[in-house]
This record gives sequence, C-alpha cells and structure tokens, in this order.
Amino acid sequence: MKINITHLCIPVLAIFIFACTPKEKKVERPPKIALEDFFKNPPKTSYRISPEGTKFSYRGPYKDRMNIFIQEIGSEEAVQITFETDRDIAGYFWANDNRILYLKDNGGDENFKLYGVDIDGKNPVCFTDFENVRVGIIDRLDDIPDEIIISMNKRNPQAFDPYRLNIVTGELTMLYENPGNITSWMTDHEGKLRVATAVTDMVNTTVLYRDTEKDKFKPVITTSFKESMSPQFFTFDNKKLYASSNIGRDKAEIVIFDPLTGKETESLFANDMVDVEGLAYSKKRKVLTKAIYTTDMVKFKFFDKESEDMYNRVKKELPDYDCYFTSSNTNEDKFLVRTYSDRSLGAYYIYDKNTDELKLISEVSPWMNESQMAPMKPIQYTSRDGKTIHGYLTLPVGVKAKNLPMVVNPHGGPWARDNWGFNPEIQFLANRGYAVLQMNFRGSTGYGREFWESSFKQWGQSMQDDITDAVQWAIDKGYADKDRVAIYGGSYGGYATLAGLAFTPDLYKCGVDYVGVSNMFTFMNSLPPYWEPYRQMLYEMAGDPVKDSLMLAKVSPVYHADKIKAALFVAQGANDPRVNLAESDQMVAAMKARGIDVEYMVKENEGHGFRNQENRFDFYRAMEKFLDTHLMNEKQD
Repeated sequence: MKINITHLCIPVLAIFIFACTPKEKKVERPPKIALEDFFKNPPKTSYRISPEGTKFSYRGPYKDRMNIFIQEIGSEEAVQITFETDRDIAGYFWANDNRILYLKDNGGDENFKLYGVDIDGKNPVCFTDFENVRVGIIDRLDDIPDEIIISMNKRNPQAFDPYRLNIVTGELTMLYENPGNITSWMTDHEGKLRVATAVTDMVNTTVLYRDTEKDKFKPVITTSFKESMSPQFFTFDNKKLYASSNIGRDKAEIVIFDPLTGKETESLFANDMVDVEGLAYSKKRKVLTKAIYTTDMVKFKFFDKESEDMYNRVKKELPDYDCYFTSSNTNEDKFLVRTYSDRSLGAYYIYDKNTDELKLISEVSPWMNESQMAPMKPIQYTSRDGKTIHGYLTLPVGVKAKNLPMVVNPHGGPWARDNWGFNPEIQFLANRGYAVLQMNFRGSTGYGREFWESSFKQWGQSMQDDITDAVQWAIDKGYADKDRVAIYGGSYGGYATLAGLAFTPDLYKCGVDYVGVSNMFTFMNSLPPYWEPYRQMLYEMAGDPVKDSLMLAKVSPVYHADKIKAALFVAQGANDPRVNLAESDQMVAAMKARGIDVEYMVKENEGHGFRNQENRFDFYRAMEKFLDTHLMNEKQD
C-alpha cells in the first residue's frame, strides 16, 4: 500500500493566455492589484449544510482569524458561534443538528485539538485538551448524533489509538490499543471499527480485518509499500470493500476487494493515463455515484444516472466553472455546490433537488475581477531521459508572451502534484508581470507506480533535472528570458529551490525558499514522532542516512552553499513540526559565512507555512520586493 508520508507542503497551481489572432480583441494589461486582495481571508468560505437542511454554516474572519458562523437558509443574518483570536479554525463539521465540532492547533504545531460548540454559541468545550497530542477524525457517525470516533496519539506519541467520544458528556472510550504499527482505521456503514492498515517489517503494509468488533484484527493482505490496496469504504452490505488498487498494474483503479479471501473480485473503473483514487457514494440511496481522477483537470466517471443528471444540470447553468457537490442534508434533497476555475475562487450555491432551483449564496472573493486574472494552460515536455512531464504555464495578461521574467514553482510533497485551478500566489505573480512555470516532476502522484518509483533516492538528482529541463523548455519556447529566471517553492519545493541554486548556479537569478529542507541528515533526525512507522519507507524513498550517507551529503544544499551565486530569501515558521527551524537556520548561516546575499524571515507563531493573515502579508510583501529587485531591475517594458 502506497502511503503519502511526506506531503510536506500544500501544492500550488498554474496558467496561460492565448496569443491574440487578428480577429481577437487585444487584451489590455490589468492594473496592479493590491497584494492584500490576493491573500486576505475570504469573508465567507467552507460552507456546510445542516443535517436537517434548514441552515448552513461557514467560516469567516473575526479579528483576522477564521471562525464559524451559522445562518438560516433564506436569511441575510448570521450568528457567530466561535471567537478564536490566536489561530484560524482549521476545519469543522456538523456533529448533529445542534452541535458543531472543529479542529485548531497552537501556533502551527499541528497538534490539533477537538472542540465543540452549540449552534447558538453556547456550551463551548475542548474535548481533547492534552499537551502534545494530535487528534484525527475516523468517523463522524452521522447516524449516532451524540458520538464520533476519533484517533489520538495520547498514550504513545508514535501511535494513534481509536476512541469513541461522547460529545455530550466528553467521555472517551478506547476501542482498540494500537500495537504501534497501525497507521489508519476504518469503520463500516454502521460505525463499527473493522479495518486497519499497518506497517509490517518496516517497509511493507498490511490490511487488517475483523468481522465484528468482538473479534481480533487479522491480516488480510500484505504488500510492499510500493503497491497500493487502499480501502475507500465498505460495500453497502458491509461485507466487502471498495478500494483503489495498483496491485499487479501500473495505474491504480477502483476495485471490489473481499477481505475474507484477500482477493480483488471485480474491477469497476480504470484510466490508462492516471491513477483513479477517489470514489463517492450516496449515503441515503446506498449507491455509488462517481469515481474521481485527475489528468490535466479533475474528471468524473459516473455510476449513477441521478447523480450525473444533477451534475449536468448544474454544469449547464455554470459552464465556465468546475462544479463540486460539497455538502448535503441527511435527506439528500438540498446540496451545496462549490465552483472553481483557473481565474476565480468561485462561489457557493445551494441546489434544491425538489424544486430544481440553483441559487447563489456567496462569492468567495467578490472583490477580485476574474477577467483580470491569467488563464492556466496545461503543458508537457520531455525530460532528458525521455519521460513525459506534465505541468502548467501561467503568462501575465496583456503582455507579449516572449522573453518574460519567470518564476519556476516546484510543488511540495514531493509525492503530491500540482492541479488545475485558481491559486492566489500564482495569480499575484502573474499580475506583477511574471510568467509562472510549474511541473509535475517524476515522483508526482497520480501518474502511476513506475513514474512514482522513478523518484526514489533522486532528490537533487533526476527529480531536480526534471525542473531544470522545464526551465530550458520555457527558454527554448521563447517564454522566459534566460537572464531573469527565479525559483520559488515551499517544503520540498523549498528544497528544490536550494538545490536549484546550488546545483545549477548559473540557471537562476534568485530563489525563495519557504519552509524547505536544506540538510537531509538533520531532516531525517527531526521527523515528528507519529511518522516513525514510516521511517524505513522514507529511507527507501529518499535515502538512508547511514547506507546512503555519501549520496545524502551530495544532495544536501547546506553542504554546497559555496556554489550558490544567486540571491536567496528564506522564510520559516518557528513551530514547524515537519521541516524543523534548524533546516533554515543552518542554511542561512552557511550562506552568510560565505558572504552570499540572503534575507531571512522567521515567524514565531507559525508552523509549516504561514496561516495567519498578517504573516502571509509580510511574506508576500517581502517576496515581491525581493523578486522585483533581482528580476525587474532590467529590461522592463
């Protein structure tokens, strides 16, 4: 089973504008849009409909922090029910008709605690007020209004045990003691804990199963972590599993898996180009609705005519946008619809299935003019060793697409991928006149097992070559001015920034490293305790500090700071649990020791990426000034 253990950063997106033909109207260059307009908190987002279907909730700002509000459908008035001022509420959901549960961490430490509050703002409580403990949601138990199943590493920092939580009394009951190697849990449609996934022999994964909660978990199938048999949910008779599997094949597909025999019994859907990893269903009607996969854009394979007809009805009214049904009431006759595009953060609509009415609730960023944003163009190129690499190109609006200053933006992960859609920082850079190039270098997920495995032990090597080849592609195509190319990324993208400056020092004029790895040895030694089951897998994927010490020294940018010629800006959260503060400290020290120009921003109340609005503003202001100094001081139109 393939497990994504180092999604170190949120991936970002990309874009393109077609050159005008003689029959087309010339596109004017848009005005310079205020930086804050790209990065401020939206007034209303993360909408959820209540189980009984008469209300919806949303997150909105209060003292620059995202809090929860409740509103009657059809009313213009909303009631604020949380008043957090130190940190945004990271996520939330309706536990029942009268109570909301939400997650929040402290200063970016990712030790999320679970809170509850009534929909009138009364009876606030923290259910898991434990120090250095991280909470996850296993099952919301929609049919049991006063209980949910959560996971916590309270007993052992390295292992998450499942608990049943009574959200009225706060009583916690451990359902099973994790022996130390179980990494995920799954319930059936009745909320019974019956499936688990464990790491065995340090580099294999085993699916465990039990017929009832009175039985012991027993192994069903064991695979190398390079293969994936990922259960999605039970069949509706609670006997078999719908799963995404790439066992015996390169691309993952949706299958039915029998836990009693350990065999796949049926293949439901596959795609020749990419993995199929998502599956959705109707809880009320007990039918599969669609499979989800991503080529250049997200695609659906519908299994259910009713769902397909409803999607097509909404899409017909909103043809220029991607449309997602994000939330419904228990009766499944009222749905929230979220729209996106490459040039817009979209809007929320409510669709009434009984009346066939689609009504706008709220735009996510109503102050943004999408006609001034840059469209995204999927691109592909061939790597030096013959692999097809997919990506996205963003070109500034109203500017001749030739010899532009360019920002190369490798995604985080690294075992993640960039997708089509709106991204504020990419649009911000395009508005400032930069072309932005993103690429799904080898190892990016969704393109099959061989493409993923080709990245193993290739940090700073062939993975970095894919990025370099993308830059050369853009230069050869005439998009980029070879003398005005910057590289910017977060997490693994920050590592790729440092590697790009150190290993191809003549390619980039400057670089921005955002919470990036600089030293493979110290990075491996500072993993969060709950990553411990994955350590040997990470050693196989990125390198063993003992067996591969020469290679890791070779690809650790901190040891090659003397080769860097370009200016560098580094940003880091002091509480980052994934990429420790020491990663940035030692890189900055190495640069300063060699007299290289380096700027350094540390935010004491942030973790792996800046979430507080004022810190985002500070970072992007500094980045704008830095890029302007090093890329825009020559050859301006």
